[in-house]
This record gives sequence, structure tokens and C-alpha cells, in this order.
Amino acid sequence: MIKTAVVGSGYWGKNLVRNLHELGGLAAICDKDPRVLSRFEETYPGISTCQDLDLLLNDHPTKIDAVAIATPAATHYEVARKCLLAGKHVFVEKPLALTEEEGRDLIQLADEKKLTLMVGHILQYHGAVIKLKDLVDAGELGKIRYLYSNRLNIGKIRTEENILWSFAPHDISVILMLLQEMPQSVYATGGEYLQQHIPDTTLTTLDFPSGVKAHIFVSWLHPFKEQKLVVVGDKKMAVFDDLSEEKLLLFPHRIEWLKRVPVASKAKAEVVPLTMEEPLKAECRHFIECVSETKSPKTDGREGFRVLQVLHASQKSLNENGRKISLNQLSVSSEITMNDEQRAKSYFVQESAYVDEGVEIGSGSKIWHFSHILSGSRIGRNCTIGQNVVIGPDATIGDGCKIQNNVSVYKGVTLEDEVFCGPSMVFTNVYNPRSALKRMHELRPTLVKKGATIGANATILCGVTIGRYAFIGTGAVVLKDVADYALVAGNPAKRKGWMCACGIQLDFKGDAAYCTACKRRYRKLEPEKIREEREGTDDESTTAGSYGPVPND
Repeated sequence: MIKTAVVGSGYWGKNLVRNLHELGGLAAICDKDPRVLSRFEETYPGISTCQDLDLLLNDHPTKIDAVAIATPAATHYEVARKCLLAGKHVFVEKPLALTEEEGRDLIQLADEKKLTLMVGHILQYHGAVIKLKDLVDAGELGKIRYLYSNRLNIGKIRTEENILWSFAPHDISVILMLLQEMPQSVYATGGEYLQQHIPDTTLTTLDFPSGVKAHIFVSWLHPFKEQKLVVVGDKKMAVFDDLSEEKLLLFPHRIEWLKRVPVASKAKAEVVPLTMEEPLKAECRHFIECVSETKSPKTDGREGFRVLQVLHASQKSLNENGRKISLNQLSVSSEITMNDEQRAKSYFVQESAYVDEGVEIGSGSKIWHFSHILSGSRIGRNCTIGQNVVIGPDATIGDGCKIQNNVSVYKGVTLEDEVFCGPSMVFTNVYNPRSALKRMHELRPTLVKKGATIGANATILCGVTIGRYAFIGTGAVVLKDVADYALVAGNPAKRKGWMCACGIQLDFKGDAAYCTACKRRYRKLEPEKIREEREGTDDESTTAGSYGPVPND
């Protein structure tokens, strides 16, 4: 059994003490208050106690493997870091830390030392929430449209943290888990009624790239206790009520249209049968199992960091009177805190753009105003998709591509990495379209290879291949294949010269050219084929189509 010490055994820490003891994993208790320790010594005889964290970590007679931290939020980073440096696995109650820099540091430190780092987001271990996740994943609710949570009470009022940081992390964690995506923007409002600069009530709204919205209402100035999460799908609605005996209900309500007017058709609630145990015990057991079996926790440091990002954006909006805050999901420093599944969803979609289901968008990509990404399309990492762009269905965009305003990338078009498409350039996908005839079965595939540039208002006839680092001039009409590095212009497009990979026109002297900008060297293999000297074999370049006689180089 993993030997675990609880650091901070007051208001919430005493529950960790009880559950770890019942699981057989409690080895020691550390608290600054000797009166608290004396009570535990009576309740749990044989369990070691101490007031000094350094003693517990380094010289205490009871050698421990892991630490569960339930100290005030402001101390989480300092205590967790000290424990990780001492080689101890760490469970830390929410929040992971108070700043993103601190959160990243803890994650990197745990990774470097190959230690478990877990955050206490207890609702993810609640039987009703686990079942709710299963129902969402199975499509029982249909497409999720909207979520909202109320976490309200007239109970314990904190002075060291506001209501947002005290109550909202639970619901943020569950909403991110259910949707499996990060919000693209957050805005929050609140009020300070008891203590200056400490909001007592907040309302936070999250906008997600998929079009789902969520809001979180938290308050400790409420006449009664309420803990509810409502998930609205287009088939059914689910209600998780943690204060009810019937924890999870499904409502198969429908919206019917009568005379073009939406009318609610209500149905009786269905009680979802559950297997329940105390969520904190399930959480403690999960931590022990993860340490024992060297596996990543459900609520690991990366999950805790994502919640921390949303909290910070909410706090920033709160400080600025509800201004909408765009989450910076694109920074490299944020990526180190993501697992592979979350990294794949780390992108930005402006709220007026629309992304269909079944679209894959890579980390760091941005999709701007009024664009539409149709189903089956794939957009790589770090792409920029301008305004009023249509992609798909089933189009493929590589990494690092830039597609300027008013471009349509139709089915059958593939852009390799780092392709630039200028404003209002045109891809066709059918050779001889007629409005009266359906010819989508006659699609001709178009391939634009790595690094190519297509100028503004150019037209690319379907079925052609544009070579690597080729340069298509503004307004050109491309009817045939374009060679690697070729510069073409005109209607129909003809080759006018050769371009370096860096975008500078080459000046050949005989069969050789040298780019003064980036120092690359090129060799002419035949009139319509060149290669970069360091690229290796001739097979890496393609032969051009017929663009007329070769100009004097």
C-alpha cells in the first residue's frame, strides 16, 4: 500500500484523512495547529503526526511515498513544489495553483521526476457525473447545445479567495470533461457585497469552438443550497442534482414546429440508475492506484491547468466589467500542459465562423470571421484561415498554411504544408460545370505541394499539380502542372523564371543559381526542372507542363 501523508487537515483536509485511513493508505498527518493534531492522535492512534513539512519530507520516522495537500489555495504551489522536489507523488486540492506560470512549473517538475501529480476535482469521481459522461458519449442526449450550472449556498464565506475560485472550479472541470474541448472565449460578471475586492456572486459564460455555450452561476449569498448541472441536447436534457436522492434525471422533451412556431412537448423525467460511493473515497482510491500502477490520473496536472486557464480568463473578465476574453490556446507554453487528445483541440475559431461535426483542426490554427469548415475536412497545425473562407467537404489542409480572405478550397483539393493562398484566388473542382447537370462524380483532384504560393485572384484549373515552392503570379490562370520552384504568370500561365524556397526570384548563370537572401544553391537539370543542391536526388523535383519556350536565363 502506498504510504500517504495529508498536509493540512482542517475544514476539508479532515475528510482526506478519514478516507485515506479507511483505504489503508494514511501514514502521517501534518498540520501547523497542535490542537488539530492532538484530536487526530486520539481518533487514529498509531498514525504519525508532525507540524513541520520539511521534517515530514526529509527526516520523519515514517517514510512516505505521497502527499495529499489541503492547505489554503495560496500555498498550493509552494507546498506541492516542495513535495515534488522531495520525490513525493502529489495530490493537491483545487486549484492546482494561483498562476499559470506556477501550474506549468509543477507539471514540468512532475514530468521530469516521473511523479504523479493529481488535482482534486472531485465531481469527476461522482457516480452521477461518470454516468452522465457515458450518456453524452453514447449520444443519448444527441448533439449538446447548452450547459449551465448553479452552485449556490449561504454557508462558509471565505476571506482568502473569492466565490469564483472557491466554487466554480468544480463545474469548469466537469464541463470541460463532458465537452472535451477548451472554450474559445470567456466573460464573467459579479458583485462584491460583503467584502471589497472579494466577489460574493459571479456569472461566467463560456463559448466553445463547436458552438456550445455554457454558463456557471456561483454564490455564497443565496437563501438555500443548490448544486445542479443541466445539459441540454437536441434529443434529451439531463439534470445532475447533487442534493437530491435521485441524482441524475433524463428529460426526453422535444421541440415540435406547429404552423412554423416552435412548441415544447414535455415528457416525464426518467431516473437514471446509479452505482454510488462517496466521491472523495473514489478519488483517493484513484490516486493510490495511479501511484501504484504508474498511470496518469483522470484529473492530472494538465487537466488542472486547463481549469486554471479558464479561471484566469474569468477573473480577467471580472476585473474588466465583463469584457469578453479570448483564451490564448495557441502559445507553445500552453501546449506543454496538454495531453495528445487535448492538444488536437487547441485551436481558435472566431464566433461568427462555423465548423461542422467531423472536422479535424490542428493545434495553433485560427479560423476567422464568417468562414465555414465543412465535414470531413482536415486542417493541420498553425494554419491561418482568413475571413469568408469555405473549406470542404473532405478537403485537406497541411500544417502552417495561410488562406487569405474569400477563398474556397473544395472537395478534391489538397494543400500540403506551408501553402499560401492569396485573397480571392479560385480552385475549380469540375472541368466543365453546368448548373443544370450534376457532375460532382467527375471531380478532378488538385494537389498543391509544400511551400507553394498562389497569388491573389489566380485561378487553378482542377486536376493540376502545383510543385513544391512554386510561385503563381497574381491573376494567373493555371491550366497545366507547374514544376517545383517555377514562377508562372499570365492567362494562360507560362513560366517566367524560377523562385527560391524563400520567395526570391533566382538568377541562373548557366546551370547554377545562388540565392543571396538565404544562401541556397540550385542546379538546372533540364530546361523545365531544377533542384536545390542540398536536396539529394533528382527524384525530389517534378517536370513542368508545357508553358512555351524557356526564356533566356
